[in-house]
Amino acid sequence: MKSSFFKNLGPISFTKIKEHLECTPINIGEDSSFNELTSIKNLNNKGLSFLTDDNFSRENMLSDGAIICSQSFNRKFKVNNPLMIVDDVHLAVAKLSNIFYRPFTSEEIESFAEPKIDSNCNIAESAVIENGSIIGKNVNISAGCYVGCNSIIGDNSIIDCNAIVTNSIIAENAYVGRNSSIGQQGFGFAISKSENIRIFHIGRVILQAGVYIGSNCTIDRGSFGDTIIGPNTYFDNQCHIAHNVIIGNNCIFAAMTGIAGSTNIGNHVMSGGQVGIAGHLKIGNNVRIAAQSGVLKDIDDNSSVMGHPAIDKFKYLRKYKKNYA
Repeated sequence: MKSSFFKNLGPISFTKIKEHLECTPINIGEDSSFNELTSIKNLNNKGLSFLTDDNFSRENMLSDGAIICSQSFNRKFKVNNPLMIVDDVHLAVAKLSNIFYRPFTSEEIESFAEPKIDSNCNIAESAVIENGSIIGKNVNISAGCYVGCNSIIGDNSIIDCNAIVTNSIIAENAYVGRNSSIGQQGFGFAISKSENIRIFHIGRVILQAGVYIGSNCTIDRGSFGDTIIGPNTYFDNQCHIAHNVIIGNNCIFAAMTGIAGSTNIGNHVMSGGQVGIAGHLKIGNNVRIAAQSGVLKDIDDNSSVMGHPAIDKFKYLRKYKKNYA
């Protein structure tokens, strides 16, 4: 079961979509409608998704749902899906995300089932747990915490003072430090001269077993997928993980590490303090990143890097000794 955190307003008719977008349809009838706006990975025959030249791959094209794309994409890649041709894919997705989805209202949340709280839990009187939430056994939720509707917190987990958990599934034996925020909207929007339009994020945050999140950290939920932190991965204080980031197991990130959106990080990665990792990168397994490094490109398995831009550690040290020793 996939926990539902937002109101899906679909099906949305093509007629209504045309009220908000200037688009040229290919193999889309005037009476067509779409149940959801989703990632290409989750697209089905009644759904609508999007592709750019940068994220196209043939394995994505196994579905027969409709796709928003540019004219240059349509000329470059021959696909059989129904298409909506637009000038600006990012702007179109931003507009449509707010047509297909909205937050639940207070009245809707009140209609959900009361929170299910298992045995031996310690819930502070000042903590707020909204309807639809599921709390496992032996869970501690401290003063000032807020657990949003339909969130799930597994057995033996600890949510420390003033932490906020929304749009999230947290497995057993996890720790969320004080003043941390898990599951808020990511920093995704379309830039327009008249108005910047935020993309409504419908993804989740998934913290797997044994994850440790320090104090004052933020983990954004995914846009159309999930932000996933693998088992036994630890974050120090003041770290930020952006939307759609996926991190493997047994990783360690020191204080003030920042990871930009849609980056995939492997297993057993160690990062020093104040490291910045750019978006849409692939960081391999067993990678070591020195403190204050700026990672701007993919890193292969078993690499050690440092500097800005981050390069092979030993190459960096040789250059440093040559210039400064």
